[in-house]
Formats: sequence, structure tokens, C-alpha cells
Amino acid sequence: IGDGAMTAGMAFEAMNHAGDIKPDMLVVLNDNDMSISENVGALNHHFARLLSGRFYTSLREGSKKLLSPLPHIRHFASRAEEHMKGMMAPGTIFEELGFNYIGPIDGHDVDTLVETLSNMRDLKGPQLLHIVTQKGKGYKPAEKDPIGYHGVPKFDPAESSLPKKAAGVPSYSEIFGQWLCDTASGDPSLMAVTPAMREGSGMVEFSQRFPKQYFDVAIAEQHSVTYAAGLAIAGMKPVVAIYSTFLQRGYDQLIHDVALQNLDVLFAIDRAGIVGADGPTHQGAFDLSYLRCIPNMVVMAPSNEQECLDMLTTGYQHKGPAAVRYPRGAGVGLELRQGKAIEIGKAVTVKKGQDVAFLNFGTLLPEVEEAASAFNATVIDMRFVKPLDTNCVDELMKDHSVLVTVEENVVAGGAGSAVSEYVAQHKARPQVLNIGLPDEFIKHGSQSEVREEIGLDAKGIQSQVNNFLKEG
Repeated sequence: IGDGAMTAGMAFEAMNHAGDIKPDMLVVLNDNDMSISENVGALNHHFARLLSGRFYTSLREGSKKLLSPLPHIRHFASRAEEHMKGMMAPGTIFEELGFNYIGPIDGHDVDTLVETLSNMRDLKGPQLLHIVTQKGKGYKPAEKDPIGYHGVPKFDPAESSLPKKAAGVPSYSEIFGQWLCDTASGDPSLMAVTPAMREGSGMVEFSQRFPKQYFDVAIAEQHSVTYAAGLAIAGMKPVVAIYSTFLQRGYDQLIHDVALQNLDVLFAIDRAGIVGADGPTHQGAFDLSYLRCIPNMVVMAPSNEQECLDMLTTGYQHKGPAAVRYPRGAGVGLELRQGKAIEIGKAVTVKKGQDVAFLNFGTLLPEVEEAASAFNATVIDMRFVKPLDTNCVDELMKDHSVLVTVEENVVAGGAGSAVSEYVAQHKARPQVLNIGLPDEFIKHGSQSEVREEIGLDAKGIQSQVNNFLKEG
């Protein structure tokens, strides 16, 4: 386990359990003072205290060798060592949890590391080996810039720096970060919270310009949500910047600490939908499903970057919990104006057609428009998953025989399911086709590759509608 991940509550829950049942287990704590960005928090400061361990380790090992023939003195030295640890080294906290703490040792000294692991493999009970490493060790550019080299594009290792990002359309994360700065400049009650995702969420500039309004709570998503609840109770306006897949970890807190109390918290949900290179664990496949079933929530899915700004502003001004979900990557290249509040629960008609109506939720709108053109279909940008624009659906049901919902979220329980549930309440109802992510974990691949494979590009959407009409 990394020292960044050690800040999560589950790590201590597991160690507390292990200290009780005392299994023969080894925890290797890889301590490199980094997660994705710099580690934060009291535990990190605890690790950092004499972290090189050179004086302490040499004193400890030298005294053991010197006193090894003298059992009574060795016992006294052991007690003295425990006292010294409490003052100087980071082991006591683990020993109080029932672990035999060994370290810190140099994780780059492979011979010593292998020897230590060999010696520890037969020890009984919970063991913790604390190794100290350097992120990027052996490659000078990465040693100097461990944050930049955490996740890299294709680059030439002979060069001393990563390739410059080509100027172009800003990403949704960058747009969010700029909105955060613009809003905070006129509102000191804005408090931005992130669970160790400053860079990924576009918050670097904000953290520098508004340090007293910025809170990195480390890799502790549950705490980030409940901390935001506390800020809201204190009269602040918290904005929780979090990835879709990571908000899943704070689901209980979202329900009980925020929504149940109807607290004024805005969730800026990045990496919603297909994430590309981040892989299966990071796909934002479920947030519409797990958010729309929660009372008091307002759930928004912008179709472009301007709508994203408007929805962030809408959610910020709304009194109560709200969520805006947006994807990884760039928008469509619109010339942006300042965000303005929009009417909650109001859809927008993009194109009027006949018989078939496409109800789009999110940034697949260009694909939906292209697919809809083959059917001379109506296109609606629904914008709000909750509350659903039922007036719009009522109007569509009057003169359309087929409603097609499209979203980059699992079909089960998603935005399309909300439409199906509403339509099912009416006796004279159109047919409904829900298009979204399949009931499987999405594999690694670029966003365009995955969309093509699962039928969420324009061609795939058109094909699914054609098949549905034929079966009809």
C-alpha cells in the first residue's frame, strides 16, 4: 500500500481488524511522499519525521548487534527502543494496532529489501514493513517533476521534459477550474474540496490563488463528502470536485450526510462516462444511476462546455445538493461566455422532426444529431436527469411513436430508465428504446474506440434504432 492510500479509512479498518484476529500477514508500506500530487495530512507529517531513518536505523541495528549476547540488557534495550520510536519514528501507531513494525528501510536497496522480505516471511502475526522510495527514481526528469510524470503521453526519454500540450480546445477540467476561480473571486464563501485530485480536476490555479478556500483532504473520498456537509452547515458553499468513479466510495456519506439533510453542496463530477486511457477502474459508468434515486438531488448532464458552465452556476446558486457530471477531455470548441443560471428541470429542443424523438443526456449530442438526421427525427437536449422535464416528455408522447434515450451511463437505472418509468405510467404510450453503456465493465481503450465498439457513436446509435424499428 502507498502512503497516499494509507490515509483512506478502509486501511485503518483493515489494520484494526488484523490487530484483533492476528493473521500471518505482511503489509508493505511504500512511502514516497506522493500520491498523484503531494501527500497531505497529519499522517504524512508523521511519516516525514526523521523519515530518512539513517540515524535511528543505524542506532537501532548497531545497538542490537552490540547487546545481542546479553539477554537482560537486550530486553531493556527493546523497551528503550519502543520509547525512542514513540519520540522519533513512525512505527508506534502501527504497533498500537497490533503490527510488528520494521523499518524504515531504503526501498531502492534491492539486496537489503530481498533479505528483509526473506527474513520476514516466516514471522507470525501481522507485520508491517516500512520502505522509503523516491517517485521517478533513476530518471532525473521524473525525480524533479514527479507530478508531471505520474501519467505521461508518448515522449522521448532522451529529452529532459515532456512534450508541450498543443494549444487547442480547453478540457472540461480546465473549464471547471476557471469557473471555480471566477466564482471564488466574487464569493469568499465558496470552499473547494478535493480528495487528492488537484491536478486531474483542474484546481492548481485555484489552490494557488485561493489557498484559504481550498481543501485537499487526501485520498479520503468519504471524508471529502462529509467535510463538505460540515462546511455547508457552517454557512459556506462547498464545491466537491471528484471523479465519477471515486464518488462511489462516498455514497453513504452523500446520502446520509448531504442529501438527507438537504445541504447546500455542489458536486462537480469529472470523468463521467467513458474515460479512455484511465481504464476499467475509472470509467464513470454509474453516476446517473446512483444519483437520480437519491431524494433532494438535482442531477445535470451538459451537452457542451457552455452548458457545463451554466449548470455549474445553476448548481452553485441552487439551495440544496446538486451534481454536474462532465466527461474527460475537451469540449466542442465553443466560444465561451460567463456561466448563467438556467431553469432547473427544463429541456431544450434542438431540432423538430417526426415520429421518432431522440432524448439526449450529456455530451453525446453531436453523435445523436448525426444519427437522428437519418430518420428526420426530433432531437431534445434533456440537460436534467433529475428533475426530469416531464412536460417535454408529455408533448413528445402526443405525436411520436418512438422515444430514443441516449446517455453515456449504464442503461440500468440511468437517465433513460427515468424516461421509461414515466412513460410506463401512461396507457397510450410510445415505444421507448434506451441506449447507453452495456451491462458489463468497459474495457481499456480510447474514447472513440470504445464508443465505436459498444455502439455509442453516430453509426452505432443509428444501427440500434434501425434494428429496434425493424423489430417493431
